[in-house]
Amino acid sequence: MTANIGVGQQSSLPWWVGNARLTELSGRLLGAHLAHGALIMFWAGAITLVEYSRFTSDIPMYQQGLLLLPNLARLGLGIGAEGQVIDPYPYLAIGVLHLAASAVLAAGGLYHVFRGPAVLKDGSQQVASFHYDWDNPKQLSNILGAHLLFLGFGALLFVGKAMIWGGLYDPAIANTRLITAPTLDPQIIFGYLVGLNHGEWTPLGMASVETLEDVVGGHIWVGGLAIAGGIWHLSTEPFLAVQNRLVWNGDAILSYSLSGIALAAFISAYFVGFNDTVYPTVFYGGERAEFASVQVLLGTVFLAGHVWHALRSRTNWRRLPQFDVARVVVAGFAFLFVVMTGLGLLAMDQVVF
Repeated sequence: MTANIGVGQQSSLPWWVGNARLTELSGRLLGAHLAHGALIMFWAGAITLVEYSRFTSDIPMYQQGLLLLPNLARLGLGIGAEGQVIDPYPYLAIGVLHLAASAVLAAGGLYHVFRGPAVLKDGSQQVASFHYDWDNPKQLSNILGAHLLFLGFGALLFVGKAMIWGGLYDPAIANTRLITAPTLDPQIIFGYLVGLNHGEWTPLGMASVETLEDVVGGHIWVGGLAIAGGIWHLSTEPFLAVQNRLVWNGDAILSYSLSGIALAAFISAYFVGFNDTVYPTVFYGGERAEFASVQVLLGTVFLAGHVWHALRSRTNWRRLPQFDVARVVVAGFAFLFVVMTGLGLLAMDQVVF
């Protein structure tokens, strides 16, 4: 037994607990993971094709209620001067590609649900090597390393698109161009983390970036560091001090993941709301408060999930003392107050200046 829910208890859990039923079934959980990826791919492909079918180049994208095509447009796909769509075919191709990819992922998910071993260690030697126990730091470190490698290569693919394969749409010149000289100066790139934009402090932090050179340079650093981190975690075991400090069970791992997603959502809200370089107004419009609000809402949900699963991981599902519940509630409202106050002050700053 390595987690809070035993193997024998899995089948008796109600359907609405979702993947918690699969905590100890590593093969089935892998199938659910692949199926989830398939649903995401299918949604992206289907919505892209729906938007492509009703897209008209005579009306700005943000006036047509489009959600995904603007994301493809800012990548410079089919875009000419002044943000005009000169060739919408790439949108069709990308939508179909996502549908095909969703079918592949779905096939993998169905295999692991209906044909593969319920627990990976019960499979062949090659399959068993992918099994993990929630309280085994080395196995979990391998999983983290593999994810970091994928994230790193994804960041470098974006760099390749910007520098080699067609470039990006640059609102500064109202056209698509190759990014031939990305910013690699670590003082500039990492200065954004503490609110410094080329030496000048700004409350927007990373969201204050104004050149695509800095954007692409940041992705080079992120890609390189993620790949280096992936190799490190695949080839090493967490330090003993880390093993003793962190909680090792399914709820804890999920809580760590949700905290990262929540942070990404809150950072994204600042970019969506205030950055016209990454979110060009020609595609997204000048008023994007509703999109930023969605990001804040999602971040809040993920943050709540992080707190919930973190508490479960530390209490082994026992009821929390009333004092601890009160502290969690107060801390949650305090955090939301800080986030909303920050967004409000930034909005006022944009209006005044």
